[in-house]
Amino acid sequence: MEWKTKVTKLLDIKYPIVQGGLAYLAYADLAAAVSNAGGLGQITAMSLPDEHRLREEIQKVKSLTDKPFGVNLAIGQHGRPYDHMLQVVLEEKVPVLSITGGNPKDILNKAKGEDIKTLVLVAAKRQAVKAEELGADAVMVVGYEGGGHLGRGDMGTMVLTPFVGEHVSIPVIASGGIVDGKGLMAALALGAEGVEMGTRFIATKECVDAHVSYKQAILNAGEVSTVVIKRSIGTPARALRNSWTEQILEMEKLEPGYDALKDLISGQANQNYIINGDEQMGFGWSGQGAARINDISPVDEVIQAIIKEAEQIRTSWQ
Repeated sequence: MEWKTKVTKLLDIKYPIVQGGLAYLAYADLAAAVSNAGGLGQITAMSLPDEHRLREEIQKVKSLTDKPFGVNLAIGQHGRPYDHMLQVVLEEKVPVLSITGGNPKDILNKAKGEDIKTLVLVAAKRQAVKAEELGADAVMVVGYEGGGHLGRGDMGTMVLTPFVGEHVSIPVIASGGIVDGKGLMAALALGAEGVEMGTRFIATKECVDAHVSYKQAILNAGEVSTVVIKRSIGTPARALRNSWTEQILEMEKLEPGYDALKDLISGQANQNYIINGDEQMGFGWSGQGAARINDISPVDEVIQAIIKEAEQIRTSWQ
């Protein structure tokens, strides 16, 4: 079967599947593998130390695939300057740029006139409408089920996806809790033109920087194995439940505020777990979909399994 949607056309990809930005994890090996398998792979830019490393990762992806790929710029309240990173993206003529975690206005303005497709992560109708007004080519709609940073409204993917789709004319990409062919078909039925998946791509062979303990924790996850932290400072985010996240939640009850939490929620604490495997000294992002991930497979096998399941569902509908 052919998988032609507005997203496959927009991004020039075979399947309507986008790999999430995945801080500290989404580099050339994973991005190229996803793109070679028919989806859109992405590099995470802001986890890299400087623009020189970003250029190296982009050029490595180009050496590993001739398919379209993207770079994710995660910006936010406490983020680093990003102009130097954006400049490299534009100079290297990266096909797709995704923007997450902050106001996309400045980046979208600087990308105007360039031969690059822009995706903006949103968690509310207002954000989606604004992204379209600013010139985004598509919006990625993250529901409450997702891993990492979420919206403040606690609206699930099932409701948020069609709600946003009814208020914008650009393509909608559904994100949050999607890990398989059932999720892909559900998203399409809700009016999305594709899906973004993060947690599912962590549990793959090509996500080489993710520690085996982190991947195993995703496989072991059940329906109550994730928790939302950072709600008290207005930036809710979903992570695997462990002693570190319990400490964060206790601190949020007693002494809310960024300064009190900054060491517990730092990038270093995140890396302690996801890179070094030290569960006692850090945390790892994960969506609720982890409860339905049962294997660590090569990216190509993951995508083919998703498409096979989705095609079986499509056939059963006819």
